[in-house]
Amino acid sequence: MPERRVTVASKVGLHARPAALVARAAAAQPVTVHIAKDGGTPVAAGSVLNLMTLGAGHGDEVLISAEGDGAQAAVDTVAELVGTDLDE
Repeated sequence: MPERRVTVASKVGLHARPAALVARAAAAQPVTVHIAKDGGTPVAAGSVLNLMTLGAGHGDEVLISAEGDGAQAAVDTVAELVGTDLDE
């Protein structure tokens, strides 16, 4: 199962606009993408509510994972967004 650790770059964390952008990208993938805060329970990244309740703030490390055909590309796509400052 592909997975990737990434640091949340947005100043507001995974809330509001960044959460919406990440959820939209995750939901568009051919596999279910999961995200977890270090040591936390993974949640489906395709849900804005899941991302906001995750409590991942600026500078927090999260683990992004997926399973199935296209999982590596899905993980890379979502990780790229989480690691980008989406506040602008």
